[in-house]
Amino acid sequence: MTSWYGLKNTIFSPDKDDAIYHAIVKSIVEHQLLPGSKLPEEALAAVFGISRTGIRKVLQRLAVVQLITLTPKRGAQVAMPGVDEARNVLSTRCLLECANLPRVVDACESTHITALESLLADEQQAHDERDGATAIRLSALFHVQLQAIAGNEVLTQMVSQLTLRSSLVIAAYGTPWQQGCRCHDHRALVALLTQRRTADLASQMERHFADILANLRFERSGETTPDFARLFGLAVKE
Repeated sequence: MTSWYGLKNTIFSPDKDDAIYHAIVKSIVEHQLLPGSKLPEEALAAVFGISRTGIRKVLQRLAVVQLITLTPKRGAQVAMPGVDEARNVLSTRCLLECANLPRVVDACESTHITALESLLADEQQAHDERDGATAIRLSALFHVQLQAIAGNEVLTQMVSQLTLRSSLVIAAYGTPWQQGCRCHDHRALVALLTQRRTADLASQMERHFADILANLRFERSGETTPDFARLFGLAVKE
């Protein structure tokens, strides 16, 4: 199964740089590190027990996937998507995901439905327990896992990367109660997929993204410096 952030490694990778990279990605996607948060090299290096050169390499990788920005004299910050970028990220996801749905329907088997329903149950539990971080992570995973059914690894990777940027959009502009997508939307998508109603499935997906966009409040957050020891103190082990 494709990992929720669209990469085959996990934060338990034996490579420490990869482990740190994925720990920071996870914290950004789960809104533990919010847009605008400062990421000072010295503080992160101390928390993770590596050199500033090592943490700089990790930050450069995060900049490549547009999760952070690197600015001379200001250093690294979690990326703050602009309003146009936010709209474009969601509209691009809608185009890609809807276009791939006929292939998803053609390739879908009962095992795929079972896996999606299991994921939905976990997502609903996270919402019921008001576990926002888990709900956000599972919401992203749902979309990646749905698209992965078609077997197009290139498209799945693109959707995976866009879900990371979507998380930044929701963190920056979402309402306080917005924890990923709404579960009943995902259930409706699975029901239509089960019935192989391709046109209705695409229409439901379009409405789903329209609802996400309608619930955004385009007001920017300010800069913050997180408590890295609390976030990452136990995230990476030797």
